[in-house]
Amino acid sequence: MSRIVQWSITVALAGFLFGFDTAVISGADKPIQTLWGLSDLQHGLLIMSMALWGTVLGAITGNWPTDRLGRRATLLLIGVLYLVSAVGSAVVSDPVLFAFFRLIGGIGVGISSVAAPTYISEIAPARQRGFLVAMYQFNIVFGILMAFVSNYVISSVVTGDDAWRWMLGVEAVPALLYTLMITRVPRSPRWLILKRGDVEEASRVLRMIEPDADTEAEIARIRAAENEEQSAHARFFSMRYRLPILLAFLIAFFNQLSGINFIIYYAPRVLEAAELGSQAALLSSAGIGLVNLVFTMLGMSLIDRFGRRTLLFIGSAGYLVSLVLISRAFFADALGGIEVPLLLGLFIAAHAISQGAVIWVFIAEVFPNHVRARGQSFGASIHWIFAALITLLMPWVLSTFSGGPVFAFFAVMMLLQLVFVMVLMPETRNVSLEDLQKHLVGESVGMRRVHLSKARAKA
Repeated sequence: MSRIVQWSITVALAGFLFGFDTAVISGADKPIQTLWGLSDLQHGLLIMSMALWGTVLGAITGNWPTDRLGRRATLLLIGVLYLVSAVGSAVVSDPVLFAFFRLIGGIGVGISSVAAPTYISEIAPARQRGFLVAMYQFNIVFGILMAFVSNYVISSVVTGDDAWRWMLGVEAVPALLYTLMITRVPRSPRWLILKRGDVEEASRVLRMIEPDADTEAEIARIRAAENEEQSAHARFFSMRYRLPILLAFLIAFFNQLSGINFIIYYAPRVLEAAELGSQAALLSSAGIGLVNLVFTMLGMSLIDRFGRRTLLFIGSAGYLVSLVLISRAFFADALGGIEVPLLLGLFIAAHAISQGAVIWVFIAEVFPNHVRARGQSFGASIHWIFAALITLLMPWVLSTFSGGPVFAFFAVMMLLQLVFVMVLMPETRNVSLEDLQKHLVGESVGMRRVHLSKARAKA
């Protein structure tokens, strides 16, 4: 196994903790609400969505440690935050303290969604960048699957009212292992050049990545691209970066308006609404997690071959079919069988092969080196703001509306995503970060597509 793959896998384990922390709360959802006698709105705010508000905070501020402390130091900080959150949320006996420790874990998730894709994109060769950055998403869904499996196993083995504490506390083990492992990866060569001016150390890392490459020429290209950006004197929110900002906003917006976090967080509740028993709902949730993992692996294998845009075309079609049919099943009261779980599996497959595989890769690609951490922070913030809002409001929505109008709303959003892919989204496959910077900053849509086609032809 090459060093670049080893480092990418290690850093991508931040995604495992991200996924585990995001999904593990689903098993504690109803027991905690019953234990502390919370209303639907209180439960949505303090218990279910608090980690996501922490994620929003972490995503908004994540560019600061990623740029100032460095990508590797920030990844170490993330491991500590997950560890503290897992232990704290498992032992508290008060909903406010529980919310505080979930907030800490959420901050770790938010910073992770900035630092990990940024680091991997900066060390990955263009021909492997999609696959390597998508390892982060693979680990997210692997973490989600392990959370669902862990919840099911613990609910079967641990009796009494404290099973949820074990569900949440078990995360401390992978958090500790990840923190120890991250000490063995090097610092990002682009960060060393652009933020520290340490060309010697950057050269050493670049030679470790590609021993036969011309490191001096690569460093010269990175510096030239940086000099061009610095000479433009553009603020992040300026016309110069209007296209990358718009692209990052839309892909993050549609990612959450697909309904994916609604399904992950409330899978047992949705499946019980479809007239499955509670144990069957938890087991079906684990099945959903397995589908997510398998199709994420398929998306990873295709992202550098077919490209980001093609995968979103495929996913949009799968979203529309599954969401429309699930909505129809609820409206027609055709529940109690395997139709809804199977359609949820189709929905998860469509997400995993498209948005799931593409989002973190795409956002990490479209911004210039100079503002990549800031751009990743912006895209992640949009993603998590909408995730938090959906998670906050869903207990109330599910108590007010049936599944029919809820899934119909998400279907309309995915129709709009299809329009975005057709009209605006570029294909970034097999183009170096510096060439993407040259052709996406300040370009019109038409000129952008011509330039990127030429850049891929050269590659």
